[in-house]
Amino acid sequence: MKHDVIEKNVGLLGILVAIVISIGGLVEIVPLTMTAEITNPAPGIKPYAALQLEGRDIYVREGCYTCHSQMIRPLRGEVERYGHYSVAGESVYDRPFQFGSKRTGPDLARVGGKYSDEWQRLHLMNPRDLVPESNMPGFPWLAEAKIDTRLTPKKMTTLRILGHPYSDAQIAAASADVEGKTEMDALIAYLQGLGIASKEWK
Repeated sequence: MKHDVIEKNVGLLGILVAIVISIGGLVEIVPLTMTAEITNPAPGIKPYAALQLEGRDIYVREGCYTCHSQMIRPLRGEVERYGHYSVAGESVYDRPFQFGSKRTGPDLARVGGKYSDEWQRLHLMNPRDLVPESNMPGFPWLAEAKIDTRLTPKKMTTLRILGHPYSDAQIAAASADVEGKTEMDALIAYLQGLGIASKEWK
């Protein structure tokens, strides 16, 4: 078939372009879904505990990912600033993952344990109290809002269907684990767990 016939027929050109893109996409995506380092957790990585899971949902709900990435690229400058580069196996229990590339604020992939819980609390209440040049908004309402204990077991049950290895005991204890906790407590628990579980570089 001559090129000019394809180029003059917009419908045929569109169909052929869609076919080529589909084949290219399959060639790139299908092997990734079969690769163990992407589908299996890195050493030390476990599903989020109940309070961390609630904190992660708050992190997503409040749009923290729009300014903070959680993906350290294997470049010298990034590794020296943030720590060991991110590996795919760290994010197997993230739905959706928080990689991103927008860094209005610092990358948070390794922020766990870097600051105390109290520092995180003060920073979330009013960032400029600790970092005067920060343009991050405060989230004081999180200190008042309580976690809905009825939803946590349901979330964990759904995630188990998707492949997260939560046990019956973990799901049964989920409501008690978040009982009386604020959304601020949950978000801090999530942040304090980032980047500290993997044994890949320890």
